[in-house]
Amino acid sequence: MFTGIVERTGELADVTQNEDGRRLTIAVEGLEDLHHGQSINVSGVCLTVEEFGEDWFEVFLTSETVKKTYLGELIVGDLVNIERAMPADGRFDGHVVQGHVDTTATVEAVEQIGEDWRYTFSLPAGLAKYIVSKGSITVDGISLTVAERHDQRFEVAIIPATREITTLSEKEPGDPVHLEVDVMAKYVEQMVEGYR
Repeated sequence: MFTGIVERTGELADVTQNEDGRRLTIAVEGLEDLHHGQSINVSGVCLTVEEFGEDWFEVFLTSETVKKTYLGELIVGDLVNIERAMPADGRFDGHVVQGHVDTTATVEAVEQIGEDWRYTFSLPAGLAKYIVSKGSITVDGISLTVAERHDQRFEVAIIPATREITTLSEKEPGDPVHLEVDVMAKYVEQMVEGYR
């Protein structure tokens, strides 16, 4: 379980691939308590730490993960958002994030407004019902608030600190992003449908 509060970015240091999937080595500083088998959120995707060192860790992407996310397209030097799982006694500053990507969308527009930024993302039809204005959504592992929702797109307002600490500063129109809708909306939908 994650909160969508990205701790830092990491840089893809190595990639190996075979018919079973793809292995990524990610260089990142300041993650002192890494261990084998630990869940870690990489740009919105919950993965498992297999190997690690002082300033790096390694994860494996199954063929299903490669197919459902854009992590299969990353190359050495690309940046990713990193968040370790939330400790049971830790602060809960974002919202409930599972690291289960619902879909890949695209950046449609990036606009600076004063010191803040406005990002517009495409909204796949199947997810539109789960997204509401002022509700929570996860974009590349970042817990964000929907500023405006339209039929085929939604907008978020980004403060400078969020833009600086995450990969949003690298994103341009046309770039892919992972979306995870608020899981609470899915539970509500299932409960309501169960009573029909």
